[in-house]
Amino acid sequence: MPAAVLSDRLKALLDRPVFVVVGTIMPDGSPQLSPVWVKREGDHVLFSTTVDRQKKKNLDRDPRVSVEVHDPDSPYEYAEIRGTAELTTEGGPQLIDELSLKYTGKKYAEFNPASGQDAERVVVRIIPRKVVGSL
Repeated sequence: MPAAVLSDRLKALLDRPVFVVVGTIMPDGSPQLSPVWVKREGDHVLFSTTVDRQKKKNLDRDPRVSVEVHDPDSPYEYAEIRGTAELTTEGGPQLIDELSLKYTGKKYAEFNPASGQDAERVVVRIIPRKVVGSL
């Protein structure tokens, strides 16, 4: 299935510090949801996690993923981005610093002093396959 294109309005929203909810699939088929910080590269959505988190384990097993985005200024409007995830540890520390600056105005170690105890960082790149909703 070809990659989906994000609307200009959705792109603009993702470029703001909005929280999104990422849905992955647990081993038993049930959903697992996590609020995350994101950034956008073209039509791709990126977020950071660590190698020991459940969502990373879920994506290793099944790369299907869904992202829900709500516009905080218009809460009845949303978009769901369904796609597949590609994971890499390359650029992990840089991405979490970039996201932390976007969302908090501080580098991640300043925002979360305990972050030095985090497991290795992973970059999750979501390639959209379908976008539904009103954004």
